[in-house]
Amino acid sequence: MRLKIASRGLKIVSRLAGWTGCLLLILPGVGQSPAVQDSAAKDSKDPRAIVRAAVESELAATKNDRTRWRYRDEDKAANNSVWVVVETDHGSVKRLVARGGQPLTGDEAAAEDQRVLGFIHDPAKVARQARDGAQDGKNAEELLRMLPEAFVWKLESEEPQRYRLHFEPNPGFRPPDMQSRVLGEMQGEMVVNKAQSRIETISGRLMEDVTIGWGLLGRLHEGGTFRVERREVAPGLWQITETHVHIAGKALLFKNIGQEQDEVQTEFVRVPAGTTLEQAAEMSKTSQK
Repeated sequence: MRLKIASRGLKIVSRLAGWTGCLLLILPGVGQSPAVQDSAAKDSKDPRAIVRAAVESELAATKNDRTRWRYRDEDKAANNSVWVVVETDHGSVKRLVARGGQPLTGDEAAAEDQRVLGFIHDPAKVARQARDGAQDGKNAEELLRMLPEAFVWKLESEEPQRYRLHFEPNPGFRPPDMQSRVLGEMQGEMVVNKAQSRIETISGRLMEDVTIGWGLLGRLHEGGTFRVERREVAPGLWQITETHVHIAGKALLFKNIGQEQDEVQTEFVRVPAGTTLEQAAEMSKTSQK
């Protein structure tokens, strides 16, 4: 059985920003409230204030965004596999369309079609996806709220359209759990869009080994990295477009653990409101745009 605590530590690194889930990785949304804009303008040179304004903007946006998307998802770390993902209010359909740089064979495509149909007609699997997504969202929000205090922030540069900030561990930060402990050992860079106070990029490196149970239960190795890119795919609407995670370690004394992810998401198209899972399954076929 996989060590749950170690798995959660690795999982949150892969979600830092969309978070950042992932972290941010997980927080889509629209626009920015006037209160957030006023706050950002008032303290535009204070790096921690810039981060706080971005966090507030992300949290406000995720409450307002009800858009759903169809997009292409390619992960080079997963045998260069490509999926088509279609989001709905009922869940997301994810169809494998290529592996190893080659389209699926006829038999492989037929098997994948049966897998997709099995998912959309299995209420237990759909419910499990919803529960996992809700938990990821909760974890992402908690970690996002910690960003201003978990690090020491420095404004590296200011460009016409963005702030570039450096962060390193805050020695005064006391992480309440394993997820925030992994977060608090990172050093890296965050880029914030000035006009909308949205996080464009967050990247980091694990500066020290993170041990679990004094190292007996697990250890995440120093030097692990992550980078998440987010872009405005429609006016006021942001999505994760790249996720790169390279983390290694050991669990239960000898078992190797790790997270390898080189994921690029492209070809975002809005999904109509009210789309069913059955309709999403059809939309996930590459012949339909």
